[in-house]
Amino acid sequence: MNALERLTNLVSALCKVGVGLSFALLIVVVLVQVIGRTTGASPVWTEEMTRFALLYLAAFGVGLSFRSGDLVNVDVICENLPEPLPWVLRLVSAILTAAVALILIPHAWKFTSIGKMQTSPAMGIRMDLIHFTVTLLLAMLFLFAALRVINMLAGRSNGLPLKAREED
Repeated sequence: MNALERLTNLVSALCKVGVGLSFALLIVVVLVQVIGRTTGASPVWTEEMTRFALLYLAAFGVGLSFRSGDLVNVDVICENLPEPLPWVLRLVSAILTAAVALILIPHAWKFTSIGKMQTSPAMGIRMDLIHFTVTLLLAMLFLFAALRVINMLAGRSNGLPLKAREED
């Protein structure tokens, strides 16, 4: 296994842990909210925590979704073109995805840093910890798209997402 595969597997594992923890937190908080509503004493912080957990779930999950092919992907025409056009279009798509994410990261970081001056109304959490999800999402999208580009150019991947590779 080469260094790129190890990096991809490590980042994937960390993202899976992040998705799992975010989802577990989401389940617990929603359960507290439902039980609270049935007893007539639903804690006010559960609404906020649910939103925050969903943001982190999306931030950790976007790279995994890009890798597996679970993000929106319109490839009906692309995949029916003669070779090597589908490969070229997958490469261009990955390059554009990485480029857009990379361009947006500094702006997302600025948005994150603005959050230092704010706190959430119910929980009092500094909002830069929540706004960081936007930066994290873009960083994960960039990383997984860049890894796809590198693997394609190195000849170690045809650029198909994991799901599509499993079907072949």
